[in-house]
Amino acid sequence: MSQDTEHKSNSEADKIADKRLTDNSVNQPSIAEDKDLSKTEMPDDTDATESLEDEDFSEDISEEDKETIKKVANDDNLSQAKSYASILVEQVMDAKETFERSLGSLFTSAFTAGLEIGISFFMILSAFALLNDVLPSRYAMVLSSLLYPIGFIIVVIGQSLLFTEQTSLLSLPVLNKIEPLHKLLRLWGIVIAGNIVGGCLFAALMVGLGLHMHLFTDHAIDAYAEHILGFEWWVIFGSAVLAGWMMGVAAWLVTSARDTLSRIVLVILITGSIGFLGLHHSIVGNIEVFSALLYGNTVTLWHYLIFLVVVLVGNTVGGVVFVAVLKNRTFLFQIEKVKEQTANDKADARKKINGRRF
Repeated sequence: MSQDTEHKSNSEADKIADKRLTDNSVNQPSIAEDKDLSKTEMPDDTDATESLEDEDFSEDISEEDKETIKKVANDDNLSQAKSYASILVEQVMDAKETFERSLGSLFTSAFTAGLEIGISFFMILSAFALLNDVLPSRYAMVLSSLLYPIGFIIVVIGQSLLFTEQTSLLSLPVLNKIEPLHKLLRLWGIVIAGNIVGGCLFAALMVGLGLHMHLFTDHAIDAYAEHILGFEWWVIFGSAVLAGWMMGVAAWLVTSARDTLSRIVLVILITGSIGFLGLHHSIVGNIEVFSALLYGNTVTLWHYLIFLVVVLVGNTVGGVVFVAVLKNRTFLFQIEKVKEQTANDKADARKKINGRRF
């Protein structure tokens, strides 16, 4: 047999192998086609991974990688938990949509989140003032912190933009070279500004209202501020890193859940743990310390500014490094494994076809 004929045969074998592999993946029955689930509608949060288009990927990603990502992302079964790849791709898609929103829309959503998260502090402070009359201050602080998740439930389910929840989420398109770094920094700046302005306005109006309603006193505000500020700066930073890590995990788990009730339970568990442990959350902490700056007697402007910077940096490190980077790397390892398996399948198919031809 001549070299041209052999090359042509191998080329035809490759085409047949690729076609069979493609047909097998296309002809696999999807969840919507399954007879037992034909009357069940697909939840909205699975649409993102089922409608991936080429423009959703970075230009640096090869066609082979695009097809592989689509394959591993679109493998959900309603009877099972969402796949790792499906969760991450869905988060990247949601973050990409956030990048495309107008600046006014971003700031308004972040401002709303800053107001809504203040409800947590308002409830905690009211409960602390009440319990402090009948229990030692330490126990009153711990029990009142169980109300910490209220504002977070409102923010997460209402889909407002909260910085600590969005930190890891918004960094994913940059890590995958879909969006540039400067756009991420601008977006973070807008969300932080909206959260802080909203939180400060809540502190000025609602905390002041609570004082006049005798729900709590300025001594309760100072006591809670001391609970937040009474540490060395490196302790506050480490606590903020852990809080940012946990908030990133919360965002991941919320995406993995298929229904609203499950998401509420997850938010309660994660944010309730943050409150119970007294970890430092930049947006809630902003309201706590700013309230003491306005109505208390122990916090200065310098204390407030230093605290805000340290906690913002700590939350960012925790969310980006311990959640986004590590989970993104795990996803890339999974992609390489799928590519290797696909290559092996093609090689086996070529051997079978060549064996039949000769």
